Amino acid sequence: MTGAGEGSRRRTGFRWRWRATASIGLLAVATACSGLRAVSDLDFEPEVGEPVWEEGAGPRVAFDAAHANYHTAEGRYAPLARLLRRDGYVVEGLRQPWSAETLQPYDLLVVSNALHPDDLRSWRLPTTPAFEREEIEAVVRWVEAGGALWLIADHMPFPGAAQELARAFGLLFGNAYASTESGPLPPFTRDAGLGEHPITRGRAADERIDTVSTFGGQAFRVHGVAPGTISPLLTLPERSVLRLPRRAGRLGERTATLPADGMLQGVALRRGEGRVAAFGEAAMFSAQRFERRGEVVFVMGMNDPDAPQNAQLALNVAHWLSGLLD
Repeated sequence: MTGAGEGSRRRTGFRWRWRATASIGLLAVATACSGLRAVSDLDFEPEVGEPVWEEGAGPRVAFDAAHANYHTAEGRYAPLARLLRRDGYVVEGLRQPWSAETLQPYDLLVVSNALHPDDLRSWRLPTTPAFEREEIEAVVRWVEAGGALWLIADHMPFPGAAQELARAFGLLFGNAYASTESGPLPPFTRDAGLGEHPITRGRAADERIDTVSTFGGQAFRVHGVAPGTISPLLTLPERSVLRLPRRAGRLGERTATLPADGMLQGVALRRGEGRVAAFGEAAMFSAQRFERRGEVVFVMGMNDPDAPQNAQLALNVAHWLSGLLD
């Protein structure tokens, strides 16, 4: 019989082996080969402290569900939706194409890992854009008039699907896989890549962020943004790389790499009267369990013991987008 300590060591070792794999985009392969099943951790109980708003009295938040999204409020981002609801936000799924009329009721739009429907079953290069030009123009006008956009795109093909939307806000998403030369990205800390910003300071000492864990993803650069309107939140360390497969999702020893030192996985920016927070990794705001035959092998996201402040980061992002942090 395995002792508790030995079982814990096994889970920790497996998690770190998986992270090294996931950092170059092989999560699906690792999961399939090990017989693991990934599910949202609906038992995760995020701590909110004292909610900002009374239940149902906060800003209205739309989780995009109109673009074959990998993360929705009812699916893989259910824990994030629960976290926001506990803080008083009114969370809904938005299943209609974006327009002035469909966006008008909302204060905050969350867009995570959108895809074109043609790429749902089989990824391919070049990646097909997920959004129509008219939708992007509608979101830009909505943000400039005071709306708030929380844009998240993980490793390829998700950055490729969201590239045109990101470019409209001066962000050049890398349709690739981010890692270091030797393995997964390390946590972002005050001494290593975590930016100084109201989002990382919070409203009080108990909301201050000192460490953030991500789980692979992509990285991006900024271009053509007015000085003083953008703030880095997560900056990749030295010896970071982007891995660019010739075939979608196919990585190996010969996969081309580009230096990614100083590239970003998180930014906050202002556009007109509105605000945008963009991130190049999605699991950091999820809460997932990986199970084998009903037993939890490891967890990933806000419920991960190695990511103790990710849930508070999510709240701080929502607070800044809502105008509570300045």
